[in-house]
Amino acid sequence: MKSPRNPLPQLAMLAWAVVTALPLLWAVVSSLKTDQEILNEPWAPPSSLHFENWSRAWTAASIGRYFFNSLIVVGGALVLTMLLGSLVAYALARYRFRGNRFIYYTFVAAIFFPVFLALVPLFFVVRQLGLLGTYHGLILVYAAYAVPFTVFFLHAFFRTLPEEVAEAAVLDGCSHSAVFFRVMLPLARPGLVAVGIFNFLGLWNQYLIPLVLNPDPDRYVLAQGLAALSVSQGYRSDWSGLFAGLTIAMLPVLVAYVAFQRHIRAGMTAGAVR
Repeated sequence: MKSPRNPLPQLAMLAWAVVTALPLLWAVVSSLKTDQEILNEPWAPPSSLHFENWSRAWTAASIGRYFFNSLIVVGGALVLTMLLGSLVAYALARYRFRGNRFIYYTFVAAIFFPVFLALVPLFFVVRQLGLLGTYHGLILVYAAYAVPFTVFFLHAFFRTLPEEVAEAAVLDGCSHSAVFFRVMLPLARPGLVAVGIFNFLGLWNQYLIPLVLNPDPDRYVLAQGLAALSVSQGYRSDWSGLFAGLTIAMLPVLVAYVAFQRHIRAGMTAGAVR
């Protein structure tokens, strides 16, 4: 006779889902209300859908400009991070050389280094290079911030790939670079997608680094723009515009996670070390 299943884990997961999803849903609903409805009936549904809040936040509050600034910075950093991280992870996972373990554990240790401890010297280095307040300066710093985790994640994934495939490619005349780009990278696609999504989520929500290294208001990324919007719209009592801007900022993250959740699970399970 089977013992009854314990419902406590399911109840705990349900409670966690409600606690996590309810503030997001409330923000989306509030972005479609008027200011009076937000203040007087915060938990009631809107009497009518006010999509003009979104257009006002996109244009008048400059959320559109901040959005495209974030796309440029995060997109460039993501490409650079995935290229450098995959190359380093593959070399450390597949080739044995003196200092291999030291380099690998240096990257692992960098994951646990608090970024705020490096902000002051990082500010002076970026300023000395003439990159303060520029797109490429933020892209380089973002990539340096994300590469250690990428190396750690992909190192375990590359170690699970069959060595026989790479050896067969070498016997067929492929160079080491051809083996990496033509054979191993396609095999590592689940891991690349998973770590790419994690990096996108982390870099898209980054606030502390651009706050220090990006003082130009015209090049604010979305996190900086939302912080400035919360102050300005709060003084104007434009709460509907503030919630609309917040919803616009959340949408890329939600869409990315919903669209690639299967790839994330596949990459996490396939990357388990043998």
